[in-house]
Amino acid sequence: PRLPALPALLWLALAPLPGPAARAELRVRVRLPGGQVTEESLQADSGADCVSLELRAADGALVTLTADFRQEVKIFRALILGELERGQSQFQALCFVTRLHRNEIIPSESMAKLRQKNPRTVRQAEEVRGLEHLSMDVAVNFSKAAQLSSHIHNVCAEAREAIYTREEDVKFWLEKGVDGSMFEVLPRGSDLPQLQRCRLCPERWRPCLCSYSLSIEWYPCMLKYCKSRDAAGRLSSYKCGIRSCQKGYTFHYYVPQKQLCLWDEET
Repeated sequence: PRLPALPALLWLALAPLPGPAARAELRVRVRLPGGQVTEESLQADSGADCVSLELRAADGALVTLTADFRQEVKIFRALILGELERGQSQFQALCFVTRLHRNEIIPSESMAKLRQKNPRTVRQAEEVRGLEHLSMDVAVNFSKAAQLSSHIHNVCAEAREAIYTREEDVKFWLEKGVDGSMFEVLPRGSDLPQLQRCRLCPERWRPCLCSYSLSIEWYPCMLKYCKSRDAAGRLSSYKCGIRSCQKGYTFHYYVPQKQLCLWDEET
């Protein structure tokens, strides 16, 4: 059956991709909350069974999401522009690693087949998924993290001292047989009553609880199916497009000094 016209939608190409495994990249124009337009890059590797999305946020931070379906791992990376006049380096890198659940994002095989009818279209997500607050109470040892996901080595290379995860996700991975020595539980507010949120902390060299927010403005979160009838009148369904979503995350985690969290200040 022919695809129906879907002018403002990414649609799935019907032609099979060459070879048993395919790599593909797609560039999509996306509108940010403030009205600015940014270009988002979507990459899929069906052989490695992973996808990644990258976009530049309104504040200049480069945000990447990598989904490793094989290992059930999601990796968020933020490259945040530093404040040179306040003693920071050119940029600061953070990595947040969480469990990837089924049906959060379309499969790598489907992502690799996405094509655009009109590459100039500026897209906005059809569905806004709720903001998620995540308490990242465990540090991940970069040199041992390849066992958790081989992608951490490439994605988090600049953030090797700032890779965080959650205790509940660690329990899930330990049950799958991942080596527990790569994880280190971080101090929490309940352990250290004097530990303040960084935005309330008056001294730049004191440890505190940092918060960092990011948003994936547009990503293919579900497949759409259409129905057709054959010559004998039998109904069948086929993939005919995607549903797009937007989702925001706020990560809360311990830093040894407020200097590492200068964006989190009282305004």
